Amino acid sequence: MRLFYAVFVPEEIAKKLAEAQKGLVGKWKPVPPHQMHLTLLFLGEVPEERLGELEGIGRDVAGSVPAFTARIRGTGHFPEAGSPRVWFAKAEGEGFDALATRLRENLPEFDDAKAFKPHITLARKKGPAPRVRPVVFDLTFPVDRMSLVRSRLTPRGPHYEKIATFPLKGA
Repeated sequence: MRLFYAVFVPEEIAKKLAEAQKGLVGKWKPVPPHQMHLTLLFLGEVPEERLGELEGIGRDVAGSVPAFTARIRGTGHFPEAGSPRVWFAKAEGEGFDALATRLRENLPEFDDAKAFKPHITLARKKGPAPRVRPVVFDLTFPVDRMSLVRSRLTPRGPHYEKIATFPLKGA
């Protein structure tokens, strides 16, 4: 099973982010609004036998971090210099780092040592395409849960299925 932990973007916020995707030019492939999320920890291929353990860790980590407000202010690219592969919305929120850090502490075998940068992927480059102009947002949304998600890769792109959802502390 290909798995990751994530916070999904509420439908009304995803619709506003999708409005910005209308300006894409060239071979950018937009992320469908219902799939917009912020990845806290990517696990990759994991044996199904570990599902119970991963659900328990998710429940414990989520229950240790208070619910918080997320902010989306603008966009960026990965990599920052040169030809970008990903266009994303920058996300802020005091709980994102706490969730990501506690997941990494509990699952060190999945820690890829890259710095955690909270973001919501808006599009991936699939061929020649110009760099997307910056977009400024002033969006907020409550974060009161995180999910363990299964990713199935298909010819049309990934399909995400929430396996379990865990409430944050106080939610």
